[in-house]
Amino acid sequence: MEDGRTDQVNMAFIAAIVAVATIGGFMFGYDSGVINGTQKGLEAAFDLGKLGIGINVGAILVGSSIGAFIAGRLADVIGRRGVMMLAAVLFLGSALLAGAASSSLIFIFARIVGGLGVGAASVISPVYISEVTPAAVRGRLSSIQQVMIISGLTGAFVANFVLARYAGGSTAELWLGFPAWRWMFWLQAIPAAIYFLALTAIPESPRYLVARGRDGEAEAVLTRLFGATEARRKVVEIRSSLAADHHRPKLSDLIDKASGRIRPIVWTGIGLAVFQQLVGINVVFYYGATLWEAVGFSEDYALQTNILSGVLSIGACLATIALVDRIGRKPLLLIGSAGMAVTLATVAYAFSTAVTDASGAVSLPGNNGVIALIAANLYVVFFNMSWGPIMWVMLGEMFPNQIRGSGLAVSGFAQWIANAVVSVSFPSLVVSPGLAVTYVGYAVFAGLSFFFVRSLVHETRGRELEDMQG
Repeated sequence: MEDGRTDQVNMAFIAAIVAVATIGGFMFGYDSGVINGTQKGLEAAFDLGKLGIGINVGAILVGSSIGAFIAGRLADVIGRRGVMMLAAVLFLGSALLAGAASSSLIFIFARIVGGLGVGAASVISPVYISEVTPAAVRGRLSSIQQVMIISGLTGAFVANFVLARYAGGSTAELWLGFPAWRWMFWLQAIPAAIYFLALTAIPESPRYLVARGRDGEAEAVLTRLFGATEARRKVVEIRSSLAADHHRPKLSDLIDKASGRIRPIVWTGIGLAVFQQLVGINVVFYYGATLWEAVGFSEDYALQTNILSGVLSIGACLATIALVDRIGRKPLLLIGSAGMAVTLATVAYAFSTAVTDASGAVSLPGNNGVIALIAANLYVVFFNMSWGPIMWVMLGEMFPNQIRGSGLAVSGFAQWIANAVVSVSFPSLVVSPGLAVTYVGYAVFAGLSFFFVRSLVHETRGRELEDMQG
């Protein structure tokens, strides 16, 4: 606690809790990234065209948007840990069913189920972490969520690469007569099971417990986290931060009773969530292999490029962990917006020079392939040192206690809808108006995000959750 009450903080226990909670981020990343590298298998197995691929890839996003909205509200009913355990079950079921799918329809259903888990984990893990950590290090610990998301993505990329290399291609037979791309999905069942078992060992969020009138349980958890004296003080502080009439959190709390309008903080949360997607980051994570193959890279080299992007992303997130509680959230967002606008514009230029030879093969002339690769990876670095982790950090901490679950529900829903629009539209946009124009559009949104942050986002560094205004 930043006002001197740090002597009783049990950082070992807090670190263990954060480690378990962020497995949800790993599952979020793995389930989102596993599709990257399986698309040839899906095309061959289900006879899919460009639109069909877009629908099968984007199916997870339908589930994610629903899962994010339901989870935010459900977290106020069955608790933060309860929602995370439900997400673990959904991850497990989706992994088994997606790998075994005999038709596109079954596959789409399996991915929607997985999406429910992704959406739930995406909003609940950050808020749980923010509710069990001291304000002075909250940004640092909450940022670990993004490291785990990228670790999950990178883990999926590495697994896909190894399985495809071992089998001789993603559509080649691997074990038990099944092609490698099916095993790419089945492998996810292992971390999903670990996630569920680990969740049984961590406590419920004390802020949820107080909101449900379970002050004694909340005090017991807070005592383990911060010591008995601070626990008693925090229970009183949390209680006073809730609605004056002590009603349980509900969706209508997002409306300001005085003005009858949606609270400004809700619009800020929605804006952060939507801009994070409109800069096109998930095009890199969902379609990275396809993207690089489209400009002349081999499947093997394209998969290796995915791994490079993942490793750079983790490095960028580690930089965020070192900086977020020192220089704040808002400066990092502004740096990220400016950096992404420049690098996306550079990628657009490189793609605009693509040429097609007599055989139909596409390539980037001269050094433009290298320029595109460097700019794309710098873009990934800028995103993952700013908007990647910081958006989730802020959504987990910026809302007052009374509306945190509902605010997350609405913002998370908006984030995944924007994700779906960008991801499902990308295969068609590659055909017309083309990669270059598409990336110009992402660069424009990156530029707009700079002015959005400068005007509407307020710094939350070092502030207690009970002090958040909305």
